[in-house]
Amino acid sequence: MQGPTSHTYFSQRLRLHYVDWGNEDAPPMLLVHGGRDHCRNWDWVAEALRDDYHIIAPDLRGHGDSQWMLGGSYNQVDYVYDIAQLLFQKKMTPVTIISHSLGGSISLTYAGLYPETVKKLVAIEGMGPSPEMIKQRIDIPTVDRLHAWVNDLRAASGRIPRRYASLEEAYERMQTENPHLTEAQARHLTIHGSNQNEDGTYSWKFDNYVRTFSPIGLPFEAQQKLWSRITCPTLLVRGTESWASDPGKDGRAAYFQNATVANIENAGHWVHHDQLDEFLALVRSFLAD
Repeated sequence: MQGPTSHTYFSQRLRLHYVDWGNEDAPPMLLVHGGRDHCRNWDWVAEALRDDYHIIAPDLRGHGDSQWMLGGSYNQVDYVYDIAQLLFQKKMTPVTIISHSLGGSISLTYAGLYPETVKKLVAIEGMGPSPEMIKQRIDIPTVDRLHAWVNDLRAASGRIPRRYASLEEAYERMQTENPHLTEAQARHLTIHGSNQNEDGTYSWKFDNYVRTFSPIGLPFEAQQKLWSRITCPTLLVRGTESWASDPGKDGRAAYFQNATVANIENAGHWVHHDQLDEFLALVRSFLAD
């Protein structure tokens, strides 16, 4: 595989990283990864689509080779701003977006804010908690929510990043986390998702503070209104073995103007890894319409 070139851009004074797969005369495509992941997790998707699109894939702040922020709250709206800045600086709109998990939530919010800049959107399990989980969270008093946030930050501040004696040990952890991965996939994700420490051990690249969730963010009703502002065709993808609920059955797909729901069998949260060929066939058909 001939890989992409590496670049940086700035957003809110942070030095952020992205890769560019070339083919600049082709229509633009943005690939947005999920939490505790990195831009090179899209390599197989990018390799399959690079002849038809000019593809860029960022590392979100606190992830991959992007800078970690000072402070302890990685808020979704800041991620959205970073994506808006990247597309603005690269002049890559209207753009087709493929996204996963946290990246899906970011992309859906961005598309609701700037619907005229998105041509088509694929979100793999990017809608966050199910309606049932949302009901439970709404019932949590504000004081309790803030207390939980403070406790989470304190715990994160004392959390020492795990060190693996070798890449092989880190690979084994990656393979255990998602048994659907092939050996080649797990090794690739491990190599690009880890740094070697000064003592020769290896640690994951992401900032441990990304594990905490800000108690202040967009209300669920506001998110739903943003979904309703998305005008482009939208494909909502879910793995049937995942924790995520079916947005077609739980009612969330109804907030969209033009959304299709696809459930992929024998796949968990990382559908684009677990069933790559089926995912690519689904995406190509969606993009061709």
